[in-house]
Amino acid sequence: MLNRLGRRYFCTAAPYPWLFVGLGNPGDKYKGTRHNVGFEMIDVFANSQGIEMSTVHCKAIFGQGFVGEVPVFLAKPQTYMNLSGESTGPLAAYYKLPLNRVLVFHDDMNLPCGVLRLHPNGGHGCHNGVKSVMYHFRGNREFPRLRIGIGRPPGQMDPKAFLLQKFNAMAQGRIDAALQEGVDILKVLLSKGWAESTRRFNSEQKYKHMRLETTIVT
Repeated sequence: MLNRLGRRYFCTAAPYPWLFVGLGNPGDKYKGTRHNVGFEMIDVFANSQGIEMSTVHCKAIFGQGFVGEVPVFLAKPQTYMNLSGESTGPLAAYYKLPLNRVLVFHDDMNLPCGVLRLHPNGGHGCHNGVKSVMYHFRGNREFPRLRIGIGRPPGQMDPKAFLLQKFNAMAQGRIDAALQEGVDILKVLLSKGWAESTRRFNSEQKYKHMRLETTIVT
């Protein structure tokens, strides 16, 4: 795969590659928790495209392949969430990618459970994983994100405890559906480009947000 990828990647007619990075914590202890939906998005996308996540590269579980003619690198940093940039920064540098070709998937408590948003840039929103990525990009915030809504903690629950809990059955169903929607929009992004994918996707997700904004999923 590496040789085939290299030959096609360095062909002058080849589309420029993308790096998709899902944020989360490694280990069975954190599998299925709200804070790990970035990992889950990588896994669902990799499975849909037949890309094996079978190597370790720059402190990340790593896979590579093509979606159509577009080279795609997939990564799940194994540094723990708060140090995600220690993997993401070196990966982007290794492949000499501009930051607008590094798409970060992460959980977001400011969106209802199962609602997604694509953004071309932004702040860290108090998300420590995104904060670490920005730090290792020398403070540059001009990288796109796929925000995956997980809802807010109920009542006075500690947000940290909420992030490390697993979803209940209803919430998991919404997340599973959202991840499939994520796969669809990522394929549009790779085939049609940023403008078309965000126009189509964010309008659909805005309507979904409106339907769910009064619903609390825990």
